[in-house]
Order: sequence, then structure tokens, then C-alpha cells
Amino acid sequence: MTATILIADDDAVQRRLVENMVRRCGYETMVVESGDAAVAVMTASDGPVIDALVLDLVMPGLDGMGVLAGIREAGLAIPVIVQTAHGGIDNVVSAMRAGAHDFVVKPVGIERLQVSLRNALNASALKNELQRVRHSREGRLTFADIITRSETMADVMKVAKKAAGSSIPVLIEGESGVGKELFARAIHGTSDRSAKQFIAVNCGAIPDNLVESILFGHEKGSFTGATERHTGKFVEASGGTLFLDEVSELPLAAQVKLLRALQEGAVEAVGGRKPVKVDVRIISATNRRLLDRVKAGQFREDLFYRLHVLPLTIPPLRMRRDDIPNLLRHFLARFCAEEHRTINGISGEAMAGLSQLNWPGNIRQLENAVYRAVVMSEGTHLGLSDFPSTGLQPATDIHPNTYAEAGEPLIMEPVSPRTASNVVNGNDIPLAPTPDPGSLPLFTQDGEVRPLEELEADIIRFAISHYRGQMSEVARRLKIGRSTLYRKLDDIAAKNGIVAKEEQ
Repeated sequence: MTATILIADDDAVQRRLVENMVRRCGYETMVVESGDAAVAVMTASDGPVIDALVLDLVMPGLDGMGVLAGIREAGLAIPVIVQTAHGGIDNVVSAMRAGAHDFVVKPVGIERLQVSLRNALNASALKNELQRVRHSREGRLTFADIITRSETMADVMKVAKKAAGSSIPVLIEGESGVGKELFARAIHGTSDRSAKQFIAVNCGAIPDNLVESILFGHEKGSFTGATERHTGKFVEASGGTLFLDEVSELPLAAQVKLLRALQEGAVEAVGGRKPVKVDVRIISATNRRLLDRVKAGQFREDLFYRLHVLPLTIPPLRMRRDDIPNLLRHFLARFCAEEHRTINGISGEAMAGLSQLNWPGNIRQLENAVYRAVVMSEGTHLGLSDFPSTGLQPATDIHPNTYAEAGEPLIMEPVSPRTASNVVNGNDIPLAPTPDPGSLPLFTQDGEVRPLEELEADIIRFAISHYRGQMSEVARRLKIGRSTLYRKLDDIAAKNGIVAKEEQ
């Protein structure tokens, strides 16, 4: 999902001009005509996420300075670009002191506005990413630190937030790299146990003969090499949360003792004489379907039901492609800061291609791809050539404006409908030629009505070329969601790939 820019201006003509420029820069827009409406949109609990605000300083009612004060009082971290017809130094100083990120004078040009928006979003992404890293190190992660706007994740977030309000055992399932531990830390950080310890244990990395000792502790001299007393992870996490990562890898012998600890709320150390009471909230995770392990006899059924009280399944990245652009911006901001690099953004071409990959390694793979690109890049923007390990290849017939995106220079030139249509999948599966306007054939060569899916594919291809690859605009005009649009594109590409293979 591209960034959403809120535009607040009482002048209808100026609103339309700025809205048009912002859309041509590749962003979503929301428009309001007063300062009060702008504050209402940004502070609404169920409203859309606003990434930046283009604010007119001079408005009737609540003016721009009043909006800046309202943003500050609400504790919002939305970057603001103020604009006014009066560019005096006093206005600039007052707006900056009130918290504005940048200042432009009407009428602003598209190049100036694009640079200002790009810098504002990059600075905001860096600030949020550094805050997230700091919260992670301090054990204070919350759901606000999870980067997602995908509709697919909405239900997952809702269930996780409810889980945080109690001590109910949670089982998080999902592929490797989707962020299971991040969710576990967010549940802990939002719960009433947040002031206590969050202890993470990777059950798959513990040798079988040390599982009981590490989880439940041991007494000095209880076995060879036990030169000191060890309390164990359960006791360490008492009062807080114990996160059992890859719980499916626990050996059966340890599963028996874990089940007993959960049932009785007490653990007995190896070599110990009496159990020790513990108050621990259990969150477990696995990248396998735990029920399949139960059916295969590799996991105890009674323990499964103890852990599987509130299941939480995190979808893979390929099921929430709308999150990829935001993740890319956050990772780019963080790695540029860590590596002391100055990279202004990711080209629209690369952004579109990366958003269409399946990412079998999920968020972790995406993160590593950006890290490598930042280290190896020699330019001020990341392009397709900076991501060779992903399999992306630059297309020779793509116009630079096919995907306008923050950080990509905008060149307003006409785009041929037949050269903009083959890029949308971000891979090397070609789509059929884009139909000319007004000449959509309804019959096959045999005189039969064409299948609905073929007509739909032609309409989608034409819409993509007509709106110059602006996928948000395409989805809006076709009155479908962006995720639905991308799914249909995957189906079209797959169908064309199969046909091509059969013809060979």
C-alpha cells in the first residue's frame, strides 16, 4: 500500500491542484477543506492511517498553526508540510517551531512537492524504525511497532490485541520469517505483565539432553558438568511471559514435563527435591502445523490442547503484499542509518517488482535483500539492478513513469498503452498485448462469446496502461481492492505462463 497524504486547504482550486500532483507522485490522497476536519481525520480511532499532511497555513476557523498545535497535543508523529501564499521568514520560523517538517510557497511545483514529501516520509520511516528497534531492545514492543496495513492482517491484529488483555495461552503459527516473535513481544508489551520479564527460548536449538535443565533448572551436582545451580527459564519468567519458539521440536520426554508444569503451575528442577511455584504466561510458536505433528505421533495431544487455547496464524508476506512498500521504506531508513549511507528511496519500478515476488523467506528475506542492496548500491536510489538475488530483471520496454513512486524522478511524458502493460507482475511472465480503447472483442474466432475471465483480463490490462501503472488508481477505478487486483494479476500471469509452456 502506498503512503496516504492528507491535504487540508480551504481553496477548492488549490486542493485539486495539490491532490493531482500528489497522486502523480504515486501516493494515495485524502482531501479536507478545514483545519477542524484535518484534526478529526488524524485523531479518529477507526480512521485511515495518514502518513503525511500538506497543510495550508491560512484557513478560516482553525488555521494551520492551530492544526499543528492540535497534532502536538494529540501526540501524533505525522510529518507536516505547510504551504502558504505568504513566504515571509516569520511564517517559516513559526511553522517550524510549531513542528512542521517543511515549508513550501504557493503555487508549489510538482518537483518541489515531490522532494518535500519524499524527505518527510523518509524521516518519518527512520524515526519509527529507530523507535521500534529501541522498544525491542528494551522489551517494550507494542502493536504500534508492527508494520502492517494489510486487510489480511486486520483480523490477526484484532485477535492478538484481545489476547493481550488476559493471560490466556497463545499458539502462534506461521511460516519462518513472518514475525511470530514480534507478535509475541507485542502481546507481552501490551499486557499487564509488560513490566516483568519476557523470556524467549528456541526449543529447536536446545540439545535433547539439556532441554529439562534449561527450561526447569537444575541443582548443583545433579549431573556431570552441573557445577552451579541454575533456576531455569520458567523461574526466570515468573510474573512475566515465557515464549517457546519452535515448540514442535521439543522431544517427547520434555513434553511430558512441560505438560505437568502447565497443569500444576509449578516446576521441579533436575535433581530438585520439591516443586517451585511459578506464575508464567505461555506463548508458543511453530512454523509447522502442530496438529499434523500430533497426528504423526511426534507431539502429545494433551499438550497440544494446553497450548492451542487461542491459536493465531500469521499469513505469509505473499498474502499481504500491501505491506511490502511500507516494510521497504522502514528497512531502507534503518540500514541507511546503520551503514551511514545516503539513499533517497527505491525506484517505482523496483518497488512494483519487489511487491510482486512471493518471498518464501517472508519478512526476514525482504529485510536481508534491502540490507544487501544498501551495502552494495553505488547510487542515490535503489533500482532493479540492486536486487539481483531476488531474480528481478530490468525490463527494456518499461517507461520510467509506469510506476511513479516516492524517490523516483517524475517525467511527465506520454506512455504508449502497449509498452506499459507487461510490467505489472514484476517477473518475466509476459502478459498479452493491451487492447485498444473501443475495440474489446466479445466473440471468439468461432463466433462464441468469450469467457468472462478473458474479458476481465483485457479490461485490467487496459486500465493499467491507461492509468500509467498507478495501481491504487486502477483498483479505485475498477472498484476492487488492491489485494484483489494483485491476485487477479497473478492469475493472469500464471495463465499466460501455462499457455506459453504448452505452445513450446
